Parts: sequence; structure tokens; C-alpha cells
Amino acid sequence: MSETRYAFTPDYSVAPGEILAETLEARQISQADLATRCGLSEKHVSQIITGKASITSDTALLLERTLGVAASLWLNLESSHRLYLARQAEQTKLEEYASWTAEFPFRELVARGYVPASRSVEEKTRALLGFFGVTSPGAWESQYTQLSVAYRGTGAFDRSRESVTCWLRIGEIAATRIDTAPYDRSRFRVALQMIRGLTRLRATEFEPRMCSLCRDAGVALVFVPELPKTRLSGATRWLSSDKALVIQSLRYRTDDHFWFTFFHEAAHVLLHGKRTLFVDETDAARTPEEDAADRFAADHLIPPASYRQLTEASSPSKAEIVAFAEKIGIAPGIVVGRLQHDGVIPFDRFQDLKRKFRFAAEAAS
Repeated sequence: MSETRYAFTPDYSVAPGEILAETLEARQISQADLATRCGLSEKHVSQIITGKASITSDTALLLERTLGVAASLWLNLESSHRLYLARQAEQTKLEEYASWTAEFPFRELVARGYVPASRSVEEKTRALLGFFGVTSPGAWESQYTQLSVAYRGTGAFDRSRESVTCWLRIGEIAATRIDTAPYDRSRFRVALQMIRGLTRLRATEFEPRMCSLCRDAGVALVFVPELPKTRLSGATRWLSSDKALVIQSLRYRTDDHFWFTFFHEAAHVLLHGKRTLFVDETDAARTPEEDAADRFAADHLIPPASYRQLTEASSPSKAEIVAFAEKIGIAPGIVVGRLQHDGVIPFDRFQDLKRKFRFAAEAAS
């Protein structure tokens, strides 16, 4: 969660030139006299008083010697005033971002603790920019929407790219808290085989174990519940050459969808480049990478030869499915989901063999 704190900032500032002018008036010193004493031009002194010129370190020392007012005081006045002016300019700019800010699921981010509750457009915009770690909507655009994205799936849904980038950012933030070993492809393959053996366990049992196995192989696995208008199941990206990130949304709570998504995303880590962000969407075009990830997930969960034996005769019964799942060491719900997807059995058959999960991440969201 965000730990951003905003200190009190006054809505006014006294220009150091005003203080200098008051000091000169109180001491009955003219600007010309001050210029002579300091070795400055009258024009430069006038520009300091009117705020057209800044008080530099050298000038502050000159004022200290001639007026007896500490150089640090002049510099602090100058610094505070310039910061105030910069904040005023920033506020105007932030208010111009109102239409950009309005597109994000701000309430949801507040509810999850990633941004503070805010009322003004300026505060919301500043919070969003801080959440993303960028300075402007343009920087956000470059950071989060110019990435090469590969999709899988079919369908048509109302999706918000702003919500999608929020979801991805939450995953990134969670991954920064996971200290992974340097990525090791061989170790990750072994980890996937071990994780496959966890599919028959309850979520409370397999969740920490699969996260640990991934972490030891250089992969940060995080579970981030959906945000409004995301409609994502998972995503994969590389945070560095030695650290991969796999995010699962828990959108589908049954074991067949959950495990297929995990191994699909794992395939991207194993098989594809480190510069591409793969987002598992529901309505995106097919690509060779997504097809390869689908094949990897399907074959890793259910070996092709075994699957052919199960389906070559006729539609398997519930008992045959349970026995088959036991034989190959996976949850029966995964087998049901595969058979339904391939049209071997209707989508409403043997639904009771599928299990629904609830994860710690959902309770915290």
C-alpha cells in the first residue's frame, strides 16, 4: 500500500524582495546606496526587489555583510518563495489534467490503500502521478501504454486501459516487496513441475508454496484482484533481466481456469522475450506467442498421450474423470475444464468436480 504523505503547504508566500525592501526602508537605505555597498548594479538590486532576479548564495553573503541579516535567512526566503511559485504553476498544470484523472478507478485505489482520499482534482492527480511514479500524463503514456502487448482469448468487453494500468502497477508494487533469487530457467522448469503437484491442495496450502517455489527461481508471483473494467486473468512482464513478474487477477475462481492461467503466464516467462508485456485479456487477437503459451499450459497440466487415451473411446464418466485425475496427479476440476473447452462434454456437466478458491489477496482488497 502507498505510504505517501503530503505535508502542509501554505497558500501564500512572501517574496524575499519584499523583505529586502522593507529592511531598506526601516534602515533608511536607498536601493542606490545598497548597490554601492554591495558592489552590485542598481538595476540588479531593483530586479531582486521586484522578484525578477533571485538571491544567489553570493548575493546572500553580500546582504549579510551590509545589512547584518544572515545569508541563510535570505536563501531560505528565496528557496521557499521559488518553491511556492513552482507549486502554483504545478497546481495550474495539474488542474488541466482533470479529464485524464477522471478516467482512473480512484475510489477503488483509495479503498485498497494505494492513494489517499482526496477531493480536489489537483490532489487526485498528484496522488495518481505518485502512484505510477511518473511526472505527467505524457510520462504515464510512455511508461504504460507504449509497451508491446500480446493478448489471448475471444469476446468483447468494455475495458479501461486506465484500470488495466492501475492493476499492472499494483502488481509491480507488490513485486518490489518480493526478494527473488536471480532468474534460473532450469530451476523454474523444476518449480513448475512441483507446482503442478499442488493442484489437488486447497488454496491456503498451495498458495504460499507456489509463491515460494517461483521466488526461488527468480519469478515474483502476485495475486491482484480485478479492478473495475479490467477483465483480465493474468499478465507477465520482466522487471529486470533477473526478475520476472507474473500477476493473476483471480477473476475466475475455479481451479481449471486458475491453473491454466498460471501455466499460461509461466510459459511466457520460459518461452518468450524479456521486453514484452503479455496481458491475458478476454477479447484480444490471437498471436503465435499466445498459442504457444496455451499449448504449454494444456500439455503441462495434462500430457497429450494421456489425454488422448481418456477421450478416444467415448465421453468419460465422472468416475473415469476422477480416476484419471488421480492417476496423472492433478485436480479433477482441471480435467473437467479441459473436456468442456474441447467440446468432449457439455459445459454444465460435472461442475461439482471444480473447486472455487479464495485467496489472502482478496480478503485484503
